[in-house]
Amino acid sequence: MTVWELFTLDGKIAFVTGGARNLGYDMALALAEAGADVVISARSREKAEASARKIADATGRKVLAVELQVADEAQVGAAVDEILARFGRIDILVNNAGNVTSTPESAPFERRSLADWQNTIDANLTGVFLCSKHVVAKAMKPQRSGAIINIGSTTGLIGKDRRVYKGTPMGGATLDYHAAKGGVISMTRDMAVYLAPDNIRVNCISPGGFWRSQPEAFVKAYSETIPMGRMGQDGKEMKGAVVFLASEASSYCTGHNLVVDGGLSIW
Repeated sequence: MTVWELFTLDGKIAFVTGGARNLGYDMALALAEAGADVVISARSREKAEASARKIADATGRKVLAVELQVADEAQVGAAVDEILARFGRIDILVNNAGNVTSTPESAPFERRSLADWQNTIDANLTGVFLCSKHVVAKAMKPQRSGAIINIGSTTGLIGKDRRVYKGTPMGGATLDYHAAKGGVISMTRDMAVYLAPDNIRVNCISPGGFWRSQPEAFVKAYSETIPMGRMGQDGKEMKGAVVFLASEASSYCTGHNLVVDGGLSIW
């Protein structure tokens, strides 16, 4: 195979949770640009459909939008059934959906409520379990092939220098988010071992901070913690990583955590 043939996703069906915006949108667009037909989910069907139209117009691929709360097992099961009814298979699952809500008052763990903790764990960790469970059981195990890509974070690898939030209205990193992303990275490794006999590869991407109009004081302070001296760029710096792990170019990689952080975690 040529190098370009290794990276092509022609004929593949990819499901990207949280694919309507930010890094999720970038990755869904990249997979479509590489040749896959794509399904994107969001908590709002309207937002998912708007992003699906943009990807379809830009790439000419088939793009399906589904409404989904990833921590709701009934919704996850229904979404997977809908995808299989439309496309008949799922070759690639990108577990990207997740969120965390924090303010300067609620971010410190000694003031963090149990409800906030649980919401963060559900959105960022439980959702990965549920989406993987249903896609594996209904699609990947029966077809004996697949690639699962979980989205972790550098917060799952190292502690956060919270000084970067000083002088900004941002709440900052929370203990529950770190715990959830650490769980995603660890779960990736065990899922990879468990599913290897079924020819299903499981890998992780752990991004660092990406620029999306954060306060100038934060961007400056955060960039000073990065060996490369800047934040990641939306629309570019996750696309190659996700196509690599989704394609035959990474056919001998499983259980790997690909860190995309400008060097943050190396010092």
